[in-house]
Amino acid sequence: MSQKEPESNNSTMRAVKDCMAGSVGGIAQVFAGQPFDTVKVRMQTQPDLYKGTVDAVRKTIQNDGFAGFYKGTTTPLIGVGLCVSIQFLVMEHMKRTFARVNGTPTSQAPVLTASQLYIAGATAGVANSIVSGPVEHIRVRLQVQTAGTAAQYKGPSDCIGQIHRNFGWKGIYKGQVPTLIREFNGYGMYFLAYEALVQRTISQTGKSRSELSSGLVCLYGAAAGFAMWLTSYPIDVIKSKLQTDGFSGNARKYSGTVDCAKKIMAQEGVKGFFRGITPCLLRAAPANAATFIGFEMAMRVFG
Repeated sequence: MSQKEPESNNSTMRAVKDCMAGSVGGIAQVFAGQPFDTVKVRMQTQPDLYKGTVDAVRKTIQNDGFAGFYKGTTTPLIGVGLCVSIQFLVMEHMKRTFARVNGTPTSQAPVLTASQLYIAGATAGVANSIVSGPVEHIRVRLQVQTAGTAAQYKGPSDCIGQIHRNFGWKGIYKGQVPTLIREFNGYGMYFLAYEALVQRTISQTGKSRSELSSGLVCLYGAAAGFAMWLTSYPIDVIKSKLQTDGFSGNARKYSGTVDCAKKIMAQEGVKGFFRGITPCLLRAAPANAATFIGFEMAMRVFG
């Protein structure tokens, strides 16, 4: 038997574990963060309806009950699990690749430079965007539907079906350009922040990654979430507006990413690019703490 077979088997098993652990993290993220995300999207895309975060929360409860905060959850529950699997699969692969470039022995935890961590995270984000674009498109269209208005879509399957029948795959991937930009920089900063904090703690304490406390993992996950959203929020606003915009004719307000940015500035000013950031930042801590604790704990179980 050649030496390459065991190495190939090990690589496959690592990839499977990365995917499984990522799925656990993704599911945890959805349950922890979906209510905040619903408020964020409604404020981003319907600025005339809500005076602020508290008003958006109050009206959501008034019109839809507490279940309104989980509108469109089915799609992200399936999709985000896949998305986070892709993120961690690619991120862990890139970390091992850079470790080999740096000449780090396989028995040691890789120590990467800040630029390497950013590139690894950005690569994970780009790979993730293939799935996250359509998943978020369907989710935001369902999130902005309220009980007080006639629902255009009965659920995720109906939404996907209507869009695909009328506008094809181009319609499903509406808003993909700002999604790609957000994922590149957002996940570059996301994983840079988390991994840099983990590397520093390992270096200072001499502990292994599996010995880090749950409290530290949650804290670093929250920091990663803040790093992502504080550097990527304006492009997320553009993405949400494009993904809830009409597809053609008079129903379509924006011709593309640049046109959307110009109209936000003209109509709402700079503050328009930060509408809904409060629930987003409130979501960042629990959602991303849950993501990383889910991932790290699953990796410890899988071995």
